[in-house]
Amino acid sequence: MSRELHFVVLLGSLRKASLNRIVAEALPRIAPAGIQISLLGSVGEFPLYDQDLQDRQIPAPVLAMAEQIKSADGVIIVTPEYNYSVPGVLKNALDWLSRVTPQPLTKKPLAIQTVSPGMIGGARAQYHLRQILVFLDAYVLNKPEVMIGQAMAKFDLESRELTDQSTRDFLVVQINALAELARKVS
Repeated sequence: MSRELHFVVLLGSLRKASLNRIVAEALPRIAPAGIQISLLGSVGEFPLYDQDLQDRQIPAPVLAMAEQIKSADGVIIVTPEYNYSVPGVLKNALDWLSRVTPQPLTKKPLAIQTVSPGMIGGARAQYHLRQILVFLDAYVLNKPEVMIGQAMAKFDLESRELTDQSTRDFLVVQINALAELARKVS
């Protein structure tokens, strides 16, 4: 039997009621056997990237997250799309993480999930995020892509649950694909 894998989730939203947060929080509960998933701290704890700050000292929340990513077998980024791209807080977090040595996302298996009330489910944010991740040299899972569109029909906002079973099942398919990638590159 293969060893157990541990994935961490980087959430690109600060909003407490975010649909992306609901998905991120659901991932540990739907993880297949042999895969443990945990959420990283909030990217809202990172100051705006500033090389003057970096030159003095990389902030403790950045170093802590970098260490968690480094020790994980893979990363799942769950993010909304803002103005056809990635949220500023996610880009800021990636800018900070890229300054840590060794850079924690290099050669790290990574999957992307986006959630949007719109029809295409955050596709443009995914493509911009993939461009950023090329520079960071992450092993980004190409397929299956998880873009949860028309999301308002797939959640119970009162209970904060992802209720659409086919979406839950598809998330598991992607988690399994990330596990396969992680086992290949380890």
